[in-house]
Amino acid sequence: MNEQEFSELAAGHALHALSDADQQRLTAALAAHPEWQATLDAELETASALGAMLTPIAPPADLRENLLAQIATTPQAAPVASEQVPAPGTSGPGGRRWNRMLFALAACLVLLVGAGIGTAVVLAQLQRPEAVVALEQILGAEDADEATVQTVAGGTATAHWSDTLGTAVLVTHGLDDLPADASYELWFVRGDQPIAAGVFDTSQGEATALLDQPMQPGDAIAVTIEAAGGSPTGQPTTDPVIVIPTS
Repeated sequence: MNEQEFSELAAGHALHALSDADQQRLTAALAAHPEWQATLDAELETASALGAMLTPIAPPADLRENLLAQIATTPQAAPVASEQVPAPGTSGPGGRRWNRMLFALAACLVLLVGAGIGTAVVLAQLQRPEAVVALEQILGAEDADEATVQTVAGGTATAHWSDTLGTAVLVTHGLDDLPADASYELWFVRGDQPIAAGVFDTSQGEATALLDQPMQPGDAIAVTIEAAGGSPTGQPTTDPVIVIPTS
């Protein structure tokens, strides 16, 4: 990812308009290029300033019903062939139109929230993944630390943690996707004791996973392959595919 693409993702992030996959791409890029934090901060400040300009208004009582009625009766356009749809972040008129469409959609959602239409539903859809929020908090901590190891498949796994926060997040690239009957399971290894810390799946080898137990200084972070949903015994049943010391 280059800095221009990161800037476009940062703008979408500031508007809470990114998909989970794009949010993970942004977070991973920020972890690899911490010098891009200033770009993200600038986009967040711009979005905040725009939000401060909005004046809350009471919506008409029949606005929601009229909107839903129009949606129900409006014909839907035929899907556009995939080769005609430019990817987000691409250059040229097509790519710019795509980005404008994304940001226009985000702006419409902001207006809908301001008008009181389906606020809880919209906010739930725009809520960022817990692992992404945790990673941002770790990266902002004064004692933020990280370690990267190579995986057997030739990818990488990076652990990010903060002792003061007691939080750790694992970011993977190039990790094998598993069949539906298996999951990756996270563990803190404290001395000789493994402590189950949640499961995760990958999407094309990519994942940002929060360890869901409090971390203690000196814990190692490990990953095993278990049955879907995690080990039924609460203990690892396979040898770890990833081990990352944190001390």
